[in-house]
Amino acid sequence: MARETTKGEETKAAILDRALALASLGGFEKLTIGTLAEALQMSKSGLFAHFGAKSELQLAVMRHGVDRFISHVIAPALKLPRGEPRLRALVDGWIRWDRDALPGGCPLQAAAAEYDDVEGPIRDYVVESQRDWFDTLTQVARAAIQAGALAADIDPRAFAFELSNILAGYRRHARLFREPDAESLTRSAFEALLARSRPRA
Repeated sequence: MARETTKGEETKAAILDRALALASLGGFEKLTIGTLAEALQMSKSGLFAHFGAKSELQLAVMRHGVDRFISHVIAPALKLPRGEPRLRALVDGWIRWDRDALPGGCPLQAAAAEYDDVEGPIRDYVVESQRDWFDTLTQVARAAIQAGALAADIDPRAFAFELSNILAGYRRHARLFREPDAESLTRSAFEALLARSRPRA
């Protein structure tokens, strides 16, 4: 039997949801106990009871973001058959996640740029989560090779590298350039990658 969530856990989850939305718009460095308390119309002392310090808040929000990303994008895709169905589900899920899940798009991609040269535990976690995403793409590509959906001589890491950059390009064109055809460009690039990676007759 699943354990019921407590009132305190529900409150903390709601706080993290709001904090994640704020981070998606303004970045994690602007996310503080004070700014979050103001947004939630709570006292700072009430938030300190949950997080204690700015760095603890930022890490908690990042972990919450990763959990949401897994549930929105990765978990549904991994339920599908190996090969193109799983690859397509990852692409579809990623586009929906960046387009619809949060007001400012994927905060984890934004954090990768925000902390790329900033040493410390927050950067370490960003690197860990980004590597996990890359490893997931690599494993899905490897499974597609084993299923015969991709050519046997395809390097799964090279495939994952191209796919991860195609998806990162969607965010840049949709969010930064505000190009209305960002999604169609992304899907066309993915189809081209698939076409040249399939087994040759």
